[in-house]
Amino acid sequence: MELVQMQKSLQDYTKSLFLDGVLDSQFLQLQQLQDESNPDFVSQVVTLFFQDSDRILNDLSLSLDQQVVDFKKVDPHVHQLKGSSSSIGAQRVKNACVVFRNFCEQQNVEGCHRCLQQVKKEYYLVKNRLETLFKLEQQIVASGGMIPAMELGF
Repeated sequence: MELVQMQKSLQDYTKSLFLDGVLDSQFLQLQQLQDESNPDFVSQVVTLFFQDSDRILNDLSLSLDQQVVDFKKVDPHVHQLKGSSSSIGAQRVKNACVVFRNFCEQQNVEGCHRCLQQVKKEYYLVKNRLETLFKLEQQIVASGGMIPAMELGF
């Protein structure tokens, strides 16, 4: 694929992430922190988010599978996931965590189980979509191109 076409594909793909509500403007702010001195900043931050989120989701599953659910342990995990997803712009994960926290406050085990499934669904969606985004970026750089700047003016 020609470089200009790859850059256009990247822009279209990135735009779809915002239009689909997968990402919000926080992701653009994260991208603005990346420069020549740290060209992998965004992918490193997002990789840490993935590692942390995998651990949190596992901990949440274990906590909710207990005979007696300790909501004082569940809620901080949901709060942490909400904060970290918000910091990278993973809007749908963050929004699912808001609903999840409401069920934690109500100590509604069934509601928490449903929310955990929804959070996992949104998390795996954003993970898959961001991994694809990073692969597109890597292809452009490997072809000697620059990553085009993205703005929310669409």
